[in-house]
Amino acid sequence: MNISEITNTLRLASDRLALQSAAEKNLALEAVIKSIEKNRSVILAANDADCAAARAKGMTESLVERLALDDKKINSIIDSIKIIIAQTDPIGEETAGWKTPNGMTIRQVRVPLGVVAIIYESRPNVTADAFSLAYKSGNAILLRGSSSALNSNKALVAAIKEGLDSVECGVSDSIELAPCESHDEVEEILTAVGKIDVALPRGGAKLINMVVEKAKVPVIQTGAGVCHLYVDESADLEMALNIAWNAKTQRPGACNAIECILVNEKIAADFLPKLAEKFAGKVQLRLDETAMRSLDCARDDKKCKTVGDNSCTNSKSGSDCHFDRSEAERRNLLRATEEDFGYEFLDFICAVKVVSDVSEAISFINSHNTKHSECIVTESRANARLFQAKIDAACVYVNSSTRFTDGGEFGFGAELGISTQKLHARGPMGIKALTTTKYLIDGDGQVR
Repeated sequence: MNISEITNTLRLASDRLALQSAAEKNLALEAVIKSIEKNRSVILAANDADCAAARAKGMTESLVERLALDDKKINSIIDSIKIIIAQTDPIGEETAGWKTPNGMTIRQVRVPLGVVAIIYESRPNVTADAFSLAYKSGNAILLRGSSSALNSNKALVAAIKEGLDSVECGVSDSIELAPCESHDEVEEILTAVGKIDVALPRGGAKLINMVVEKAKVPVIQTGAGVCHLYVDESADLEMALNIAWNAKTQRPGACNAIECILVNEKIAADFLPKLAEKFAGKVQLRLDETAMRSLDCARDDKKCKTVGDNSCTNSKSGSDCHFDRSEAERRNLLRATEEDFGYEFLDFICAVKVVSDVSEAISFINSHNTKHSECIVTESRANARLFQAKIDAACVYVNSSTRFTDGGEFGFGAELGISTQKLHARGPMGIKALTTTKYLIDGDGQVR
């Protein structure tokens, strides 16, 4: 890959895009929609080839699901671009303005970042989402997807370029796809100082950590998703079950799926059997010692004392229950190890831990999460507000699924990723995340 040649082309394209009106950019994006629709069968055939190759290499089905496209997902890509078209163009927006005592006028206005690179795994929908957000915000973009999605990405980029070429105002040089011939391409992008204005990693912890460690260009860090659900003592248990089910099973390979459920000890005996029944045959639960004991006690003959007191009057030994689990349950209800907490499974696996109160839940989450998305289920307004105030994460939910951490769900149409850092952008990143500001100062001869 000739990074200098590619970035020179992208820089010229970004200069052209920066001067385009919202109407011109929208017209070009409408042409892209028509081209994706026209090339739908070609894109799906390319994706079928990628999915078949991934399965042949042993990729898990939850990860194949992230890779796969179908008509519904193509429709979603198109709908996302339509939402972006309908959004207000951020370029030129005046974010602040004032007049100085000496008569100068100072305006702070929003401008594009320039040339953006995104390094991502699987998910070919990111190809279209990242392009459309970059284009509407006046940026050129270099895409470096994974080799597992190469055929899909090539087909999508070809359709995008075809659409841009079909209208006079289209800037087809504003998008380029790295060939995925070598892992060295990633390092070339990350060290292209002066050629790439910002890089965004989107994928698992390994990819993100590698980008952060090797990058010499600015990076907007999107995070792996070790997300937690805390079921408070005042929680509506049916609500908690429904949220847990949605947040874990709808798309377990997504970064906003929960990986750990924390349960208040006061309701553990009531909630954990319901959770085990709800997840039976679908999700493997890895329970800490207290959670396992609580579950066994609760399902024996209900003679156990409070979970936290570490004693059980129903036990032959006086310290532990001996509930006889079936073979299926022994496979689906396992003892958790320390490594299970703070781990992103990206699969139908969930760690479970019993905690004493909301303060312990907050402390545990802040020491084990990736600052992505966290949730409390509670009927206590005080606990809800304490949780939201003290949890260190981009998105903090009360009584709703973490699966809503998504640019589309937030009304952005699409997203570049979920930023888990605190500078420049945080949470789902839409159009404005690809802009910065500059000051425009008008005077009439003032000197200092």
